[in-house]
Amino acid sequence: MSLNIAVTGLHATDNPAPGIGVIRCLIHDENWTGKIIGLGYDVYDTGIYDKGLLDHTYLIPYPNQGIDAFLDRLEYIHSQVSIDVIIPTLDSELAVFQQVEPKLKSMGISMFIPDRETVNKRSKENLATFCNGEKISTPETVVVREPGKFQSAIDEIGFPLYVKGVFYDAYKCTTLTDASRHYDDLRKKWGFPILLQKPVKGEEFDICCVGGKNGELLGSVAIRKMGLTDKGKAWSAITIRNQKLTEFSEYILKKLKWNGPCELEIIVEERTGELYLLEINPRFPAWIFLCTGAEQNLPNLVVDLALGKEVSPLPPAKSGMTFVRHATDMICPLDYIENLTIHGELHY
Repeated sequence: MSLNIAVTGLHATDNPAPGIGVIRCLIHDENWTGKIIGLGYDVYDTGIYDKGLLDHTYLIPYPNQGIDAFLDRLEYIHSQVSIDVIIPTLDSELAVFQQVEPKLKSMGISMFIPDRETVNKRSKENLATFCNGEKISTPETVVVREPGKFQSAIDEIGFPLYVKGVFYDAYKCTTLTDASRHYDDLRKKWGFPILLQKPVKGEEFDICCVGGKNGELLGSVAIRKMGLTDKGKAWSAITIRNQKLTEFSEYILKKLKWNGPCELEIIVEERTGELYLLEINPRFPAWIFLCTGAEQNLPNLVVDLALGKEVSPLPPAKSGMTFVRHATDMICPLDYIENLTIHGELHY
């Protein structure tokens, strides 16, 4: 069956979005015969220019430009390339895709994403409440929702601490000067709320999961990070098999009734071995292509779920597979950038 699949999140620099990894997973399947449509927000979303991965690219409005403009653009793109499935890969766009999902479904476009209530439960500002209610350990966190509350939150948490934005970015701070600087930067970039979080000493693991219609765990790949950028992003990692982590993931997805992809960030506390849930990201991670090496093609699984197919849980992921991220220079004619800037679309 030939499918036209649209994927967002095409920016791939030192802090890459997941879209390019998702696309690599889709075309990695030996039975792949479809077309890939890239949905970008900016002409300098770098993955746009990898013509070996994409068949078409269209620019779409940022979500803050309103639901009408967003939906109008998707309707136009669908009229040109007949999209079967969309895979959103960015936290900040998920709410608008949730809003337009009924309309997209009526157009014949499928997605497999959690609903707004489920996503809100795991939001950074609500995660501690969810964890406390389900007896899941999580670091002590104070949510700053308005100006003037920052100093009292600092006094409550103490140093060292992490300052976190509502969507992205986290900075470890040991002084008030550092914390204030990052707080100001995040407030300007993302607005409120801003989180202050006490660190937990231990080893950090990430788990990419896909939950089914009722929150059942259908596939998961766990990694231990081996190399980090200065922004805390993994540029090297190894897949592991750990039953305790798998059971922890199953419990979390079941309690949330999570359907769709997500990334769990977990720390195993060094003294007690207790598992702490740091974050639940409501999309695939940037390292998603490693999952194919672990013999779990999770984006393909999401496509099947979006199309309403009956799927069974995947076998355990293969351990001992590693990835190393490296930069590649994409060479293209200036016409590519001009066409995107003027017409908002590119065909390879």
